[in-house]
Amino acid sequence: MAEWVYWDSPVTTIEGRAGKQKISGVAGIETVGDLLMTLPRTYVRKGSLSELDELGEGDLVSLVGRITHSKQHTWIDKRTRRTAYRQEVVVATEGRTFKLVYFDRNAGTAAWRTRETAVGRFGVFSGKLRWFRDEWQLANPLSKMFGDDGTPEEQPPLIPIYPEHGKVTTWQFEDAVRLALTLVERVPEVLPPAVREAEDLTSLADALGGLHRPRTWAQLATAQQRVVFEEAFVAQVVLARRRAELARRTAVPRPHVEGGLLDAFDAVLPFTLTAGQQRVGEELAVELARPTPMHRLLQGEVGSGKTLVALRAMLQVVEAGGQAALLAPTEVLAQQHERSLRAMLGDLARGGELGMPAEATRLTLLTGSATAAVRRQALADAAGGDAGIVVGTHALLEERVQFADLGLVVVDEQHRFGVEQRSALAAKAGSPPHVLVMTATPIPRTVAMTVFGELDTSTLSELPAGRGEVQTSVVPTRARPEWLDRAWERVREEVAAGRQAYVVCSRIDPDLESEEAPLFAVDELAPELAEGALEGLRVEALHGRMGPEEKDAVMTAFAAGEVDVLVSTTVIEVGVDVPNATVMVVLDADRFGVSQLHQLRGRIGRGGHAGLCLLVSAAEPGGSSMSRLTAVAATRDGFELSRVDLEQRREGNLLGAQQSGGRGGGFRLLSVLKHEDVIARARELAAAHVGSDPELAADPDLAAAVAGLEESERADYLEKT
Repeated sequence: MAEWVYWDSPVTTIEGRAGKQKISGVAGIETVGDLLMTLPRTYVRKGSLSELDELGEGDLVSLVGRITHSKQHTWIDKRTRRTAYRQEVVVATEGRTFKLVYFDRNAGTAAWRTRETAVGRFGVFSGKLRWFRDEWQLANPLSKMFGDDGTPEEQPPLIPIYPEHGKVTTWQFEDAVRLALTLVERVPEVLPPAVREAEDLTSLADALGGLHRPRTWAQLATAQQRVVFEEAFVAQVVLARRRAELARRTAVPRPHVEGGLLDAFDAVLPFTLTAGQQRVGEELAVELARPTPMHRLLQGEVGSGKTLVALRAMLQVVEAGGQAALLAPTEVLAQQHERSLRAMLGDLARGGELGMPAEATRLTLLTGSATAAVRRQALADAAGGDAGIVVGTHALLEERVQFADLGLVVVDEQHRFGVEQRSALAAKAGSPPHVLVMTATPIPRTVAMTVFGELDTSTLSELPAGRGEVQTSVVPTRARPEWLDRAWERVREEVAAGRQAYVVCSRIDPDLESEEAPLFAVDELAPELAEGALEGLRVEALHGRMGPEEKDAVMTAFAAGEVDVLVSTTVIEVGVDVPNATVMVVLDADRFGVSQLHQLRGRIGRGGHAGLCLLVSAAEPGGSSMSRLTAVAATRDGFELSRVDLEQRREGNLLGAQQSGGRGGGFRLLSVLKHEDVIARARELAAAHVGSDPELAADPDLAAAVAGLEESERADYLEKT
């Protein structure tokens, strides 16, 4: 076996040692570097025990201590009629004792277990909690003893506990990592020397030693600080390079034309823009008039008027001789956008027709399910320039779709699309177009800096006048099943007052094979309500598997007040604007995320009437699902809920990278919620470094890390599409 290995050597180069066969089969661990960047999930020290007050049944507990009691019991297994063995062990930790139970069916294994767990030995034990006979215990925990005689001196001060990977134990990981640290020839140094010096950071090689074999908590903290900053810096270099590349492009200026289409539109608006809409509108107008492409993120609360702001930007581009494309994630939303834009524009959307205003333009819709004739006309309108505004779904990305002069790309619900998808649409322009991406999911500042770092950000925080208050309540049907009947009574009361209602389900049809309590499903619930709790009301169903004409007909009827109750999936999550809808019942609400519930709730209270949102759930009282629903009910502040959402999801793959151990994978230690100062500082240093060395020629290790992160984004895009 070689005396040393390279960072990029296959992990199998340490075969014959440290459980090679299992380590090399773990997903995401292909190289020695991958192994070393698979960090412990926690650490335990002599005598320590995880706080049981914060744990529950099934949680993983790790502890270190001395065995004070060990006794073997036997019984006859009724199935095999053979002797079975139960080893009961008590471990003393800091200020308390803890019970462990091992079950064996082999006499040889049972005899070894008795010797391994002899009284007086020290060890580390890790397993899942269970409550049995009025006490917490671990059944068949993983264990590792220290020294042949069980003396505590051989026990390291801090013991790393690694994530579970199939049958690979934390001890096998620890052994493999210890060997890799000894054999690796050179650890790549991603951070440039000037950055390390400015932030007083240790080398990655020293940090890995502190992460995998820490002697003190202080050494561990120093090592973690190094990795946190590296992750932030690499991400910010990716974004700084993207910003620099965008800044080098030139765009066709689209200045406001006095007395043109935008002025004509503003003249017929039946209401006054909010201060926020005016401010953001002025930002967009200035940037559209520049010879460099605008790249801006527009975020705002549900109902804050983002679509109106985007429309005014589109009109400025159209009056300057260009075209605008609005990309929506679903057909229902694309149809809703086309309908609402047409309603806002009125005659100004009927360009070319007899008697229409001279400055009017044409609005067209392009979706994947459009008929051949409609599709041909839409393609011709876009390619010939007759359509100033083209609204569509992913169909806009197809190669055959061409534009005469695409000047502005508007992407709605940015989180549904990848960087490459909006780039594919932008590529249809003769010169780089201006880009505006919108989201109704409020984004904390650190997330904006990390995920949308190549974009400037505008925020609409105030709601237009006349919006009704929305009360949100949780309906816990496990504890109070009768409350669901009251929910249907409230729907009837609202309809009797002349209002309309949404009922949202997580499924289209029932899962007949599920062994769990069945979830509410649209196809089953709609007729059930129409014949039962909501008998006499006009109930219709809506979901994504319906044909486009059928979906459009249902939504048109609901918007016109011809439907009282719409039983739907989340296709109504965004873009649907029915001011008369005042009540929403979300069934199996624990199946939805925080941001999704906030989006759904935004469909009601859009007129001047108060709204009521009922979150129905059979989740366990006091559990994490119910606490998530309680958080949604407690506030309508989207920014506060976005933080709750990120914490619940443990922040997710924010850069589109998979959370693996490989280089270029997801964040291992960086938290966009906890490390705001680190991210801001990394952004500053990354911008300066890219400014002096755009190609990263002087830092090959940094260039490799950046390429890995960029490649992971592309791979994630391919998976999604």
